[in-house]
Amino acid sequence: MELFGMAIEQVYLYSLIILAICMVLFLFFGDVVDGIGEGIPYFNPAVILSFLTFFAAVGFIFESLTAFSSIINMAIAVIISTVLSVLLYFFILLPLKSAEVSMAYTDESLAGQIGKVIVPIPIDGFGEVVIETVNGLISKRAVGFDNEEVEYDKKVLIVEVREGTVYVREYEPMFSKID
Repeated sequence: MELFGMAIEQVYLYSLIILAICMVLFLFFGDVVDGIGEGIPYFNPAVILSFLTFFAAVGFIFESLTAFSSIINMAIAVIISTVLSVLLYFFILLPLKSAEVSMAYTDESLAGQIGKVIVPIPIDGFGEVVIETVNGLISKRAVGFDNEEVEYDKKVLIVEVREGTVYVREYEPMFSKID
C-alpha cells in the first residue's frame, strides 16, 4: 500500500524519526508546552506524543514483519498504542504529577527537629548531629544552645540555626513510655 507516494513502511519510519525529534525537543521545552495545555483538562502533550510514537513504531514493525493488510496493521497499532499510552499516563505520569516533593530544605525548616549526636559536642565547641528526614539524613555542625556539653548518641532538639550551625539542647520527651 502506498501513502503520499511512498510505501507505508516509509511513512511509519519517517513519522517515527520526526516524532523522536519532537520527543527530544519536548524533553527540553516540555514545561512551556505543559503551560499551554494547563487550561484544558485531560490534555497532556506527553500522552499525545507517546501515543503517536507508539503508533508509528508498532505500525512500522507490523508492516515490516507481518503479512496482514495495512488496515489491520493500523487497527492493531491503534489498539496497542492506546493501551500503552493509558498505562503510561496512569502508572507513570499521574503519580509523577502528584509527587511534587522537593529534596531541598532550608535551615529554618530544621528548627524544632529532633537529631542525634554523632560527634560529641564539647563545652564552647562544635560537634555534629544528624537529622533524619523523609529525604534522607542531613548532617550539620552543632553547638550546645547554652554552651553545654552533649554526649555521643544523645537525642537533641534543634532550637535554632545560625550561619549553618545548629544550636541544640538535649532532648527530653514530654511524655515518657510506661513499661
